[in-house]
Amino acid sequence: MSATDYSVDLRDIRFILHEQLKVTETLGRFERFADFDAGMVDQMVEEAVKIATEAIAPTNKIGDREGVKFDGEGNVTTPESFKPVWKLVAEGGWLALTADPELGGMGAPQAVGTAAADAMTGANVSFATYWELARGAANLLAAHSADTWWGRLAAEKLYAGEWGGTMCLTEPGAGSDVGANRTRATPTEEPGVYTLQGEKIFITGGDHDLTENIIHLVLARTPDAPAGTHGLSLFMVPKFLFDENGELGERNDIVVESIEEKMGIHASATTTLSIGGRGTCKGWLIGEEFEGIKVMFHMMNEARIGVGLQGIAGASAAYRNAVAYAKERLQGSDLDDIGDDEAPSVPIIRHPDVRRMLLWQKVLVDGMRSLIYDTACQMDIAAASDDPAAASEAMGFVELMTPILKAFCSDKGFECTVQAMQVFGGYGYTAEYPVEQHVRDTKISSIYEGTNGIQAMDLLGRKMRRGNGVLFMSWLNRVNAEVDRCAGIEELAPVVAAFEKARDALGGAAMHLGALAMQGQLKAAMLQATPFLELFGYVALGHQHLWQARVAHEALQGEVSDSDRKFYRAKVLGARFYAAEFLPKAVAIGKSIRSGDLSCMDEDLFET
Repeated sequence: MSATDYSVDLRDIRFILHEQLKVTETLGRFERFADFDAGMVDQMVEEAVKIATEAIAPTNKIGDREGVKFDGEGNVTTPESFKPVWKLVAEGGWLALTADPELGGMGAPQAVGTAAADAMTGANVSFATYWELARGAANLLAAHSADTWWGRLAAEKLYAGEWGGTMCLTEPGAGSDVGANRTRATPTEEPGVYTLQGEKIFITGGDHDLTENIIHLVLARTPDAPAGTHGLSLFMVPKFLFDENGELGERNDIVVESIEEKMGIHASATTTLSIGGRGTCKGWLIGEEFEGIKVMFHMMNEARIGVGLQGIAGASAAYRNAVAYAKERLQGSDLDDIGDDEAPSVPIIRHPDVRRMLLWQKVLVDGMRSLIYDTACQMDIAAASDDPAAASEAMGFVELMTPILKAFCSDKGFECTVQAMQVFGGYGYTAEYPVEQHVRDTKISSIYEGTNGIQAMDLLGRKMRRGNGVLFMSWLNRVNAEVDRCAGIEELAPVVAAFEKARDALGGAAMHLGALAMQGQLKAAMLQATPFLELFGYVALGHQHLWQARVAHEALQGEVSDSDRKFYRAKVLGARFYAAEFLPKAVAIGKSIRSGDLSCMDEDLFET
């Protein structure tokens, strides 16, 4: 491939799905997924990769340059190249890949849907925001309003790609404090129907011309609602009102007032919405009154995992561009020929520091992809298992990993794009190559859908405390079982040793912070929330690398092709590099967390 092309690591995707997770064997025992054999899984993933590389990726640079346009009258247009690709994705059923067949979906496993989304998101993250939100809104309505005519109809239209979707939480002055929401909802004479008035900001896809209608999911307060998040209710607010046959009526008064000019994702419309400011805005109550935040978390948690995937996909695209560039860029002689002025120039991939930078990116990308596919597989088990204990354990894993996927993978994904730019040198800083766009587009993933600091507080303050640490202990049992499976494999001994030290550092940090909380030193504990999440992320990826290295090692004991031998060997070498490069950092973070330093909390610190 060229350093300007978009490509997908299909071999790694197949390895994770079929050799590591063994999805058809793991999920095939459930009636819900019994029909999804290996051939069908490969066919779906390969088709997604084809659409991503041949149809979506060519729109990425064009979309970045053109951006979205606002006419000042409430209407937003997307780049013209997006329209045929949206039609292709919608008519191909990709928005409904994992949806219930009764609502027009294919019923595929989340693990397969995640692989498809991985390929398509990396091709054009701006374009991905539109279909990700449509799918997320459909999933929420399917789960909480499918028993109403309007909820079921809207879900079907969203899955079909005929309508778009948004999630409307943020308001001026409130930022990430959702509880400060001031949008009002007043009941009408029609049961379940309200009129809304307020303003929302930073709304992705608040208007566009890809679909004929848009379904906004809006958090608002009904009369006499209690303060904070407990007083919020959730409403379906369509751009155009519609009847039971899906026929569109008059435009609802939810209108774009402006769009944001941003560092990246230029072709994703980030809007300010005026609600009921010019006329009547009607909304339909989803679920029960005052349960809005609980219902909205259905979409928020899904979106947070999706944002983590954005970080991974951007990192993967940038890394693969960097590898291609390093193979074709001639500069400097080989170090073995140092001092020889007549020595020929060699591809920079021959230089040790470049190889280090590339492997640094590769192990993060491979580990993050493995973790998110693993989490998706656990989502499938939770949804399909008729064993309550097994389903609960699987969902506990998903809940524990969600803030890590969102925060760690978005942070490290961005760092990978920056490292990829470094491989390109000065050329990477220009628009001639795609890596500078990957840097700009990937940065947002650490900010939206709840900043990464909020994810860290969620992990430490909620997930780690759940059931007196039951989620964490279940995860520890899982990773310890992998350590036991690796016992006796001499080649992996250094990886196991490094992983055990990092795991123990994580456990020690968790106990230390738990003790601080029990002593009432909540600020001292939360001061370390972000370092703790980073520590957990390094160890979580360490587990994935250990798992992958064992599977690869076992494969190498049999007859394999030369290309497979190289692939498996790279997995083992990658695990060893990760153990040497990143797991000691986890141990160091653990020591820092337990140091007890409170310097930044001194009241005089920022007064001069």
